[in-house]
Amino acid sequence: MNDQPLRDDTFFAEIAIPDDAREAQYRAPSRLKARIYSRLVKRQLVSGPLLSLTRTKQSGRSLCVFENLVQTLPVGEKAKTFNCCSVCHARVLGEQLEHAPIFWGNCPYVGFRRS
Repeated sequence: MNDQPLRDDTFFAEIAIPDDAREAQYRAPSRLKARIYSRLVKRQLVSGPLLSLTRTKQSGRSLCVFENLVQTLPVGEKAKTFNCCSVCHARVLGEQLEHAPIFWGNCPYVGFRRS
């Protein structure tokens, strides 16, 4: 019977934690997110080419600095289905470091640090 007040205290202590702090407690490390993302993109390439960067931009998605560069090159659309992340140093940093020093906008590996 002495255990009951202790359990109640623990319960109330748990529900007193703000939602954002509770979510942070269960948040996956950004390195893990980066590795999963890289593997998913590789797996997607097996089934066929990725959407071209031109069509990706037209659909309203933002491109990173390097994708913007490739998208503006005077090459065919097939060449613009290239996965820039596969050769980008941001991918390597994102997969290896928890707080990778990547600072340009629209890079998915930067986004993993925030979510």
